[in-house]
Amino acid sequence: MPTEIRMSLLCLVLVLAACSSSGQDELPLWMQAERNGIKPKVTPIPEPTRFIPQAYSSERLQEPFSTEKLASALRGSPAVTPGNSTLIEPELNRRKQPLEAYPLDTMLMVGSLDQQGQLVALVKVDALLYQVRPGSYLGQNYGRVKRITETEIVLREIVQDSAGEWIERPAALQLQEDASK
Repeated sequence: MPTEIRMSLLCLVLVLAACSSSGQDELPLWMQAERNGIKPKVTPIPEPTRFIPQAYSSERLQEPFSTEKLASALRGSPAVTPGNSTLIEPELNRRKQPLEAYPLDTMLMVGSLDQQGQLVALVKVDALLYQVRPGSYLGQNYGRVKRITETEIVLREIVQDSAGEWIERPAALQLQEDASK
């Protein structure tokens, strides 16, 4: 056998002998000793606060968005003067119409009809169609219809300005073209 092959076999035997289990018996013992030597610090969880249930009765509370609350706030408010409240008081004392529950920007004028010589506007809200006449109320700002033409509804709204005074302002709903055609 040539000497080169003998040398490679000798090297192989030495490598295999070095990988024997002679030093590896100490490693698990050392790791177990290290694990036993470490004591974790665990802070105790604080005692939870005791929950005391409270009774809730909404019958005695006033609804936050009711007109009664607005009227009582306006009556007790120093910003409402006798001259100032003349615009809003008749609006608070009348019965609300269905279209006053919706903001004006959610309504669409989709057409008009001539009924006995008077124009009636067709207003679409939430996929429902309503007939609107002069004197009807629209929107959440006490908007009263003043005039109806074939292309628009002209309203008068009552709103508060920055000083808290009630003022009238004009508003209008324009005829909307049907974009689905």
